[in-house]
Amino acid sequence: MTTVYRRENESIDDTLRRFKKEVKKVGILRDARKHEHYEKPSEIKKKKKSSPKRRRP
Repeated sequence: MTTVYRRENESIDDTLRRFKKEVKKVGILRDARKHEHYEKPSEIKKKKKSSPKRRRP
């Protein structure tokens, strides 16, 4: 759970910007989108197989 406390003399917009940055850094939205719909294990394997392999330098 990401928590951002409002600093003294900080506007709501600035606090919201810091919160969004923290959420992006932690990867909460990416994880939520990944679990939005149930995927059968066979579908996950299919996606993995068809996607191009990433090279490691």
